[in-house]
Amino acid sequence: MTKLIVIFIIAVCLFGGWQLFVYWDKVSHEEEVAKKQAAAGEVTAGNQLGGLTSPLEHTLEAAQKQGATGLRNWLKTYGNVVKDPRKAWIELDYCVAVAREDPSEAKRVFADVKRRTPESSPIYHRIKQLGSTFD
Repeated sequence: MTKLIVIFIIAVCLFGGWQLFVYWDKVSHEEEVAKKQAAAGEVTAGNQLGGLTSPLEHTLEAAQKQGATGLRNWLKTYGNVVKDPRKAWIELDYCVAVAREDPSEAKRVFADVKRRTPESSPIYHRIKQLGSTFD
């Protein structure tokens, strides 16, 4: 009976060690991917971009909660204050939000963002991703 208990304890320890190794491998892989994206200049969230002052950040968050209408009004009010690439990111968010309600508006805004964004921009990969939808 004690031999079975010892075998069971060893099996549980080996299983726990294997699970710990799998978790460590997953975390290290995620870190490598994040480093490669940072090195490539890819941006995964708009708040990583410059061009928006801190006080305006709070108004943008409130506008995003209101959806497409809130973003449209925010862009009309503060669009001339915000600089690219952050402005382009916000406009792309607006395109995605308004696409179902007003596809022609979404295509117009997307074309404007695409026209003024160079390939060296950190948001160019997002433009390429959304291109098949809005072109």
